[in-house]
Amino acid sequence: MPFGKGRGRAVLIWLAVLGLMIVPAALAAASPFLAYRDAPYIAGGFAGILALALLLPKPLMAAGWLPGLEGPRGRRWHRWVGALLVACVVVHVGGLFVASPPDTLDALLLVSPTPFSVYGVTAMWAVLLTALLVALRRRLGLRPVVWNVLHNALALVVVVATVVHAVQIQGAMEIVSKWVLCLAVIAVSVAVLFDLRIRKALRRR
Repeated sequence: MPFGKGRGRAVLIWLAVLGLMIVPAALAAASPFLAYRDAPYIAGGFAGILALALLLPKPLMAAGWLPGLEGPRGRRWHRWVGALLVACVVVHVGGLFVASPPDTLDALLLVSPTPFSVYGVTAMWAVLLTALLVALRRRLGLRPVVWNVLHNALALVVVVATVVHAVQIQGAMEIVSKWVLCLAVIAVSVAVLFDLRIRKALRRR
């Protein structure tokens, strides 16, 4: 485990990760912006917040950096969280569509006047393509090197597009906690990619 073996250290790691995920959602739940919104819009919005939050532990699980989720167990949880991420994206888009079909269709067709919509749609397609790639991995017979390149490239698109999408939206999420979560997601994603695909590859060579 890269961060040490002490139980106290493990607890601190989990508290930090869960805090970064929960605090933005809790602050968003108290936002006055929700006062005049209907249930589908709120459900869709919080599904988006959860999707953003899930991008934090997902790479940590793949790398085995979360205490108790090392090795195959971490990779298994990585896949389960990926499935939950897909569900969140579906609820996010579906809730917004029910709340406002014209605006959602404009965003999906890339004709929306709001710039954050392009990044949201990009992230959505990257998530769905990743899920499709995972589902068809055995049938496609991809070599491990090709699989890693495709999977990591799509993961990077998901992270960058989601973060840009989130920071451009002025909505229920509190600004400071949103930025802290987004920066943490980027930092963790870059660190894991560097560790798994560069540092370990160099060590093997």
